Amino acid sequence: MIPREAVAVPEDDLARTVLNLVWERRAVSRAEIARGTGRSRSTISEVVGRLLVTGLVAEVGAGESRGGRRPILVGFQDDAGVILGVDVGATHISAILTDLRGRVLAWRERAHPVRTDPKGAAALIAGLGEACLAEWNGEQSRLMGIGVAVPSPVDPGSPDRVLERVLPAWRGHGVLDRLNRVFGVPVFVDNDANLGAVAERWWGEAVGIDDFVYLKVATGVGAGIMIGGEIYRGSTGVAGEIGHVAIDPGGPECVCGNRGCLATFVGTRQLVDRARSLLDGYPDSALVGTELGIRAIEDAALADDPLALQVVNEAAVRLGIVVAGVLNLLNPGSVILGGSLARVGDRLVKPLREAVATRTLVASAGASDIRTSDLGERAVALGAATHVLVAALANPQLFPGVKSA
Repeated sequence: MIPREAVAVPEDDLARTVLNLVWERRAVSRAEIARGTGRSRSTISEVVGRLLVTGLVAEVGAGESRGGRRPILVGFQDDAGVILGVDVGATHISAILTDLRGRVLAWRERAHPVRTDPKGAAALIAGLGEACLAEWNGEQSRLMGIGVAVPSPVDPGSPDRVLERVLPAWRGHGVLDRLNRVFGVPVFVDNDANLGAVAERWWGEAVGIDDFVYLKVATGVGAGIMIGGEIYRGSTGVAGEIGHVAIDPGGPECVCGNRGCLATFVGTRQLVDRARSLLDGYPDSALVGTELGIRAIEDAALADDPLALQVVNEAAVRLGIVVAGVLNLLNPGSVILGGSLARVGDRLVKPLREAVATRTLVASAGASDIRTSDLGERAVALGAATHVLVAALANPQLFPGVKSA
């Protein structure tokens, strides 16, 4: 456990490198760290000594002998702190509490009209966070930070301001101040699709893949673009807004002011509306006479209901138009589908692959694997928590009880 009092940690590249190496290897000797970093054993021993005092790492036993004394291993302490991750969707808020290895310690989710009630959303975010900490029942002083995913582009220079055109009711409202007051820890805000990509890179389908696109299909459609193992945000933080790529100039008007954007065909509300318009043509569908919702459509598609499959196929074709453009432009190693619609699995992926194959160069289509995420509904919240972990491993000062020397 990290002590309450502040402990000095050297703020240099070597300290960060050592901390990350111990995190990655879980348990490693000082000699191995010295070999891996190209630094002397005495230098590494000094850095490890400082890290030991913080509680982030600890001596965890003896390693294998290479002929002499068995080396003492240094291990990262996954329970040295906890992180809250929050997924602020258009119609729900979820919160997750993890340790420093991404293991889930608590989870809460509630439906909420986020788009129209920013004050209520801010209160619910704090309430769900407190509920997660209460379920965990540990010391709140071990809370390291909070990551928040929002359904809007995020300007790195003004992370608490959402795009008013997307969430007009949120003008003048944010989440940073309230969370800082309630919890007293650093708060990090980013776009939900970006943080879905972070979760995939660390814990999901993209582990070991440096270049991929995470496509989130839910109330809206967005993409998290990972290049060289880092999220690509663009110059003002709006990279990845593929839901606003126009695929039909004569199509419905979009919230962004354009017509025929992908999101006007594939968002949750649009898919439900499309299913409703098809009911008369499918009198035997399991959806007839039910309260239509995206979950019901997904369940029906999983049961191979013809009407639901028609809706999914149409969505796949439209997604394929934009995904093909992404593949031709960026040639990522993988495209990973997340969000609600990813539940239907191959019923979405197969027609999507077919739509993409007819619109891409053979080389780019063949080199990019399209698959669904296996992280489920917790992916974005997990990515939000991981966002804090990534920042903390890059800057140990962010951990509780640690300050610059």
